[in-house]
Amino acid sequence: MLRPPDVQPRRLMTRRGSIVFQIATLGAITCASSAPTPLYRIYQEHWGFSPVMVTTVFAVYALSLLLSLLTVGSLSDYVGRRPVIFAALMLNALAMVFFIEADSVVMLIAARTIQGFATGMAASTIGAAILDTHRAHGSLMNSVTPVTGTATGALISSILVTYAPMPTQLVYILLLAAFAVQALLVWWMPETAVPRPGALASLRPIVIVPPHARQALILVSPGNIALWALCGFYLSLMPSLLRIVTGSTSPLLGGLAVSVLTYSGALSMLLVRPWPGTTILTRSMSGLILGVVVTLAGVYAQSIPLLLIGTVISGLGFGAGFFGSIRTVVPLAQPQERAGLLSVIFIVCYLAFSLPTIVAGLFVPTLGLPLTLYIYGATVVVLAAISLIATLASMRRAD
Repeated sequence: MLRPPDVQPRRLMTRRGSIVFQIATLGAITCASSAPTPLYRIYQEHWGFSPVMVTTVFAVYALSLLLSLLTVGSLSDYVGRRPVIFAALMLNALAMVFFIEADSVVMLIAARTIQGFATGMAASTIGAAILDTHRAHGSLMNSVTPVTGTATGALISSILVTYAPMPTQLVYILLLAAFAVQALLVWWMPETAVPRPGALASLRPIVIVPPHARQALILVSPGNIALWALCGFYLSLMPSLLRIVTGSTSPLLGGLAVSVLTYSGALSMLLVRPWPGTTILTRSMSGLILGVVVTLAGVYAQSIPLLLIGTVISGLGFGAGFFGSIRTVVPLAQPQERAGLLSVIFIVCYLAFSLPTIVAGLFVPTLGLPLTLYIYGATVVVLAAISLIATLASMRRAD
């Protein structure tokens, strides 16, 4: 694992400073993950590729992220958090260079591949470090930070693309600078994992769920699939759908749609903190079902206000549901199991994030984007309903 020689700062960050740094780093990495979304329309116009290729570029990121989770997702449990975070930041910086220099869809795919692997490496490692540092609110931080970072990345990118110079480069230059600074600061973060043997063996693609967390993981998985399938659609095809509904070609619309969904999600996580985990899951799935139905009605009526209301309600369900699943499952793991269990949760989420979107992209040329969305939305509603019924049944058994 990459590491500068003889770097052992005498004065490490305080506990509060460490939490701030971890949140800022995870936020920057997830910010970068959504930064290309408002640019997809520009890339299509410049290079002339189809909606299928848009979903392919998007899916390459998610599949690379999954490979990362399967191989290096639990590596920090063995070698420590800091070396893995440093490597993830360096890979993200490399991805930004590829984005800056991109002049073809091949370069774009290469950038997203590197970025996906780096994001998967960082997500499980920083998430585990946050739980190590702040057990009481670690689940909330691990839920709010990626969602907020995704919203911020899409919004800032869309603003820069619309109003700033170098529309296809500036956002990546800013992120490259942020990653360079964070890669230096990571060595001032206290190490929260005790190195132990088995690092090489941990690189084998294997999924390990602690026995005491399996039932909870099964319970939350249908809802997580529904939540992240919806998020994947917003991050890949929603800008094209909004162009059909509104007739506007502004990149700002796509970024606003993603930010409305995800900022609503972040807000809902803060609102539902006092609720029990099962209550969060039932109400979030109910909200998701209502939000998707209203969104589909807005698309059918070509009503922007209705579509916006549906997106807000869906976002509230998305954020609360993801927080509820993290809060239900992760605290069941022992410290040495956290990174591995988080990897499994993210594997489920990012499979849902990518594969349904690829299928949707394949059907768009035949069915058209609106009809594809209706089918996609109906599938999300069915999955959310399954999760809702399963949670209610679990609550009755507990009673």
